[in-house]
Parts: sequence; structure tokens; C-alpha cells
Amino acid sequence: MTIRVLLADDQALLRATFRILVDSAEDMTVVAEAADGQEAVDLTAAHRPDVVVMDIRMPNLDGVAATAAICARPELSDTHILILTTFENDANVAKALRAGASGFLGKGVSPDTLLSGIRTVAAGDALLSPTATRALVTRFLTTPDTDHFLALPDAVKTLTEREREVMALAAHGKSNAEIAGQLVLSPLTVRSHIQRAMTKLDARDRAQLVVIAYQSGLVKPRPQPGS
Repeated sequence: MTIRVLLADDQALLRATFRILVDSAEDMTVVAEAADGQEAVDLTAAHRPDVVVMDIRMPNLDGVAATAAICARPELSDTHILILTTFENDANVAKALRAGASGFLGKGVSPDTLLSGIRTVAAGDALLSPTATRALVTRFLTTPDTDHFLALPDAVKTLTEREREVMALAAHGKSNAEIAGQLVLSPLTVRSHIQRAMTKLDARDRAQLVVIAYQSGLVKPRPQPGS
């Protein structure tokens, strides 16, 4: 199966570079390019790509607003957003995750890492770069956001005790294999719990599940060293 990719970046040279890289992979192809956020929304609706590689800072409509617009459309629920950013601790990255992005990578990553990231979000998994995940969650996702909530706290009450336990560990940045080892479960069972929790909370993917865990109060932020 070929992964269909849309590139959204206001720098033509970067788009051209990313296109060459993506098209060089046997399992993916670029279906469209967008120079701003509004064009990204329009082209996503027209082409229904599997993954949109989205820059944060673009004219007319930025990457956060474009992500929110795409994720708000039910007919585009199979499209996943991968944020590329120069600054991994940018508060806008957290806003994009709240809006429905599946994850993010810094623009300084290697070509192989970018291709791997596209495959990860295309499969419906979250991609939060290891070096920044915990800091991002603690510094930004736990900041009150009265304008946009992914789920009401009561929604978490529909989860079983095991589903809440697995969701909380996922929110702390643990992989399915790490959760399985800690709870003495199989990775497949952990994945099933994650999938059921996502269904009950109407979460697009694992990244949204992490956001909901913090916004609902299921998981409390850990203090930063020295704070």
C-alpha cells in the first residue's frame, strides 16, 4: 500500500527537497504541495492524503489553524497530520496537537527519521519525538486551554480501570512494549486497550489520547527539575 503524502510549507525549496525525499521511498508518494495553510486545507479535501506534512509558520492560515480545519472535517478523519517545526518546544506545537495533529518532528531530523515518521502517523500511531515529549506535555499540554477541549473529564469515566491505566502510561510517553512489560500484558493486548480508549473518547489517534489524559485530569503534570 502506497502512503499518499501532502506537503505544506511556504518555502518552495524545502517542499522540493521533501518531495524528492518522499518520492524516493518505494512505499510513499507526494500527491500535492501547499504553500500556505488555506491551500493545505483545500488540497487535503481534494486529494484525501494519508499524511499531511505540515509546517507551523505559514502565511494566510498557519499550520495550527490548518490542522484544526482539517481535523474538524469528519470526511477527512483518515488523514493524519505530521507537524514539522524548527523549534520543538514551540507552544504552537502543543496547540497543533490539541487541534488533532498526530505528532511532530524537528526540521533538523535525518531523512530516514522523516520517512519513518510519515510511516508512523500513517499507521495511526502518535509521533512525539523522544527528546521533547515529556517536556512538551508538561510545559504546554497541561496549560489550561479554555477555547478548545478534546473531551470533558466525565468522558474518561466510561473507560475501564485497565483502559485508564494503559492510557495514563501512554501519556507518560511509554511505548506499547514498555506498558506491556510494566503491566505484564502482551503488546497486542495493550494496543487493544489503547484502541478501545480512543474509540470511547472519540480520539483520532494516540496523540489525541495523550492530550485528553492531561486535559481531563487523568494524568497530572510532573514538576520540571528546578521548578
